[in-house]
Amino acid sequence: MADILSQNQIDELLKKMQNPDTEEAVPEEPKARVKEYDFSSPKKFTKDQLKSLNNLYETFSRVAASYFTSIMRDLCEVNVVQIEEQRYYEFSNALPDNTLVAMVDFKPEEIAYDESVLMMEFAPSFGYLLIERLMGAIGDAYWPDRDYTDVELAILRSVVDKITEFLKDAWCNYFLVKTGLRSIETNGRMIQAFAPQDVVVIITLEINCANFTCTSNICMPSENLDAIISSFSTKYAISSKQQAPEREKAKKDLVLDYLKQSDLVVAAVLDQCQMSFGEVMALQVNDVISLNKRIDSDIHVTVDGVPWYNARLGESRSKRAVKLVDSITM
Repeated sequence: MADILSQNQIDELLKKMQNPDTEEAVPEEPKARVKEYDFSSPKKFTKDQLKSLNNLYETFSRVAASYFTSIMRDLCEVNVVQIEEQRYYEFSNALPDNTLVAMVDFKPEEIAYDESVLMMEFAPSFGYLLIERLMGAIGDAYWPDRDYTDVELAILRSVVDKITEFLKDAWCNYFLVKTGLRSIETNGRMIQAFAPQDVVVIITLEINCANFTCTSNICMPSENLDAIISSFSTKYAISSKQQAPEREKAKKDLVLDYLKQSDLVVAAVLDQCQMSFGEVMALQVNDVISLNKRIDSDIHVTVDGVPWYNARLGESRSKRAVKLVDSITM
């Protein structure tokens, strides 16, 4: 989740507020950039796994952007800002009290993986903007100091239910799953979907509309997720989205149509003979060159210099011609 302080960082800030340092700050020399690593909470996912997950949600973002553009009647962009793993309590503590959270069932079709639930969090201002635009208004977003009404929640439920279908389609390009909207919650701090110390993956999305920008977060549990990402990464690397047989056939026919328009040199070769340079220099008009073949024997027909057919000399409509007898086995 973007710009979220860990519990340790929060504790340090509280200590500094209780015991402020009155000494004048001394400018420090620039230090090398060092990224801290918490060995008590090691990372479960590799960079390649998170990259595969990023590609999946990039696809989801493009579809969601088209949907938001259509229902809001304004250009809307959705981009993946970052993907990171953290403890669930860190994500939960950062949620505002009146945020909009959709609880989505996540059921892999393979029996080797257990079903789980993921959370989709939207900023309250974006929820009210959706309601305004769906009710016909064209004004800017506003954030009333009240909870959602039952009618507003029903409207938002239809929108989130559609987004859940897009999420399923994005996952099914890599790994077959079934998704379904379980419920919509309006108080993020009261949700206890996972244990506080559970590791979750947070996908942060940025939603940009005209004069409006907000973030949305998707929280996924790490249970089964590392195995799922590894499995669909391997499948996608081995068979890069194999197409249906009819589409493969149409693709081959299209390539063959283009090849049919290519220019090739077809030549009928009577025979080959060797002569010395002196004999070639001594050739005159009306000289006869003897070949090693009889006049009624077969000759070769080449395509771009490669022998393809056996043929026989003849005549057709008062013109010299060759008749293809059989193909030459390469």
